[in-house]
Amino acid sequence: MITSAKGYDEDFVLRKQIMKLYKTTLGTLLQAVDGYYQIDQDWDELINRDRLYDYLDNRSKSARSVDEREAKAWIANKLLPPIGNQEVWAAGVTYFRSMEARMEEAKESGGADLYDKVYHAERPELFFKALPHRVAGHGQTVSIRKDSAWDVPEPELTLFINSSGSIQGYTVGNDMSSRSIEGENALYLPQAKVYDRSAALGPCLYVPELPIDPETTIAMQISRAGKVMFSDSVQINRIKRPLEELAAYLYRECRFIYGSYLMTGTCLVPAHDFTLAPGDEVDITIDSIGTLHNTVSYN
Repeated sequence: MITSAKGYDEDFVLRKQIMKLYKTTLGTLLQAVDGYYQIDQDWDELINRDRLYDYLDNRSKSARSVDEREAKAWIANKLLPPIGNQEVWAAGVTYFRSMEARMEEAKESGGADLYDKVYHAERPELFFKALPHRVAGHGQTVSIRKDSAWDVPEPELTLFINSSGSIQGYTVGNDMSSRSIEGENALYLPQAKVYDRSAALGPCLYVPELPIDPETTIAMQISRAGKVMFSDSVQINRIKRPLEELAAYLYRECRFIYGSYLMTGTCLVPAHDFTLAPGDEVDITIDSIGTLHNTVSYN
């Protein structure tokens, strides 16, 4: 047992915070500290509320218990992306490394200054990313464009924000991007970012009792035919803007009746001479949430 200077059991507090929702073809599975439970409730109705952690904690007391072996079989074989009718949006150039990469790709087109300016501006870059039917889940394929010469995954902490604009949970996001198309002209960003299976979310919706730890690590590994092509990690406290600020800007003039997902930007960028190829495997891991695994293909 670890007792803090404040006099409480920190290990118990950390264990109490474990709450994950898995959306599966067999229904919604809740992982709590004391086991797994089936939640018979519409996904959108379930997650779009204030104090989601407390609600799930109470629901677990009356929900049907699911054997651990059965629950893990659901997760392994029946998993869906943790999304219902939510839109997926994204923030860009929120880390210094992301700004550097965007300036590099836009150098020849003369648009490099745009990324330096938005990194230092008061207003963040926000853009629409995907409707639910274009989102891949854990274990599914993500796509690269056939008309693109330079493609990368972008690992991102992704927020679930309810309809009142409050951050209620987190998941792992992969913002697939064509750097060659965006680099050719910044106005081509929608084509570089928005296409079928250009976004992935999963494996679960992580609902902690407290906001996510700023020292949380996000890591990415890209493998090709069993060989590691890229591997790196970073703590999310390197982000320039508070997560609440990004959410507030998104909700300034937009209403989301089901809530929304917001990817918060990337700090892990492969070298400029790397591009994804069909068959590549991308693993993105965020502490406490889990690993999102996807295989790359063409549509």
